[in-house]
Amino acid sequence: MISSEIDRVELQKRTLRVLVAGQVVAAAALSAAVTVGAFVIQDILGQETPWGGISSATFTMGSAFMSQVLARKMSRKGRRVGLQYGYSLAIVGGLLAGYAVNRSSLPLFILGLFLYGSGQASNLLSRYAAMDLAAPDQRSQAMSYILFGSTFGAVFGPVLIQPAEKFGEEIFGWSTYTGPWIASAFFFAFALLNVAIRLRPDPLEVSGGLISQQGVGVVTPNLGVAFRTIFGIKNARVALTAMVISQVTMVAVMTMTPVHLKLHGHEDVSPYVISLHIAGMYAFSPLVGKFADRRGKLLSIVVGGVLLLAATVMAALAGEAATLLWPSLWLLGIGWNFGLIGGSSLLVESVPEKTRVTVQGAADLTMSFCGGLAGFSSGFIRKAFGFHMLSNLGTVLALILVVVAIRHLYPLKRATLI
Repeated sequence: MISSEIDRVELQKRTLRVLVAGQVVAAAALSAAVTVGAFVIQDILGQETPWGGISSATFTMGSAFMSQVLARKMSRKGRRVGLQYGYSLAIVGGLLAGYAVNRSSLPLFILGLFLYGSGQASNLLSRYAAMDLAAPDQRSQAMSYILFGSTFGAVFGPVLIQPAEKFGEEIFGWSTYTGPWIASAFFFAFALLNVAIRLRPDPLEVSGGLISQQGVGVVTPNLGVAFRTIFGIKNARVALTAMVISQVTMVAVMTMTPVHLKLHGHEDVSPYVISLHIAGMYAFSPLVGKFADRRGKLLSIVVGGVLLLAATVMAALAGEAATLLWPSLWLLGIGWNFGLIGGSSLLVESVPEKTRVTVQGAADLTMSFCGGLAGFSSGFIRKAFGFHMLSNLGTVLALILVVVAIRHLYPLKRATLI
């Protein structure tokens, strides 16, 4: 345990530095490999297949499943052990996916993607680790630093796709899309070593959040308890709604954007469009975190919903040209960032401390699972109705988010005025 507030502040700064370093390399791994996932499916099943979204769906489902597994492990063993476990599985998944791509084996590729989702689950849960030692009025900002750290890796990850592909082809004779997956496994190895060596002492243990520190006879809350806790608290329900809708809208449109661009002769620009999108997701995180802490989490969610509305409307109007997709994907990322930071912070401050870690895992499970469904169905929706209709569905969801958040924001303001 820490002996003074000064020690707590210093330890929090050190914890943030370690987590940010891990986010940089892990985000590079995720963005580089996942960008080509749909292309791998097309190579195996054909360019016109409606199953292109299955890559994003499988990866996201793996993230959903592992978020709860890792959260439960963290509640018993600490953040460090949970993150080590998640990054280790991601390494195995990346190597398996790369092998499967080289062999054109769809079943092995799907399995590799599922395990690879552990890396995303670990990255998402890192944002909660950043809040363990943060003061209550600085939690959103602490989380935002972790997301901001993802910017550097996530933006340049897609740009490194072509060099990784050429390196694999020319040096090892691999198929085109093998290189990014193998490279991503090495990036995750750096993330694993970073937390294993440097994340000491464990922030959750220091904050007294381990189950073993909460008294004799206390057991890890199960998934049912976590969901009952969420749905029994109004602000927690709104927080989960924000996280889910932001994720679903972002994943559905983002997953099919590279496919849409490729089908209309713009494959060369798709990595850069995705890079700009990822920059929107992470680069403004410190500003978003400050906004959420100072102006309120509910208002942050409203802003996120409005930005998602603008993004999906532009995507629907883009047509065969790539011009509108640049600002659309950028705003899509920023809107997601507002929704995630606002929703995650609101969730943490709304639930009891004894169930907090398990609730975090349950919320990320729901968010990732729904995002996985969105990614899976996006290919079929685009194939049957077009990319514009997929974007229109995202517009409807964003509008729902704005309405829900405003309904809860205004009563809060009236109560403050009284």
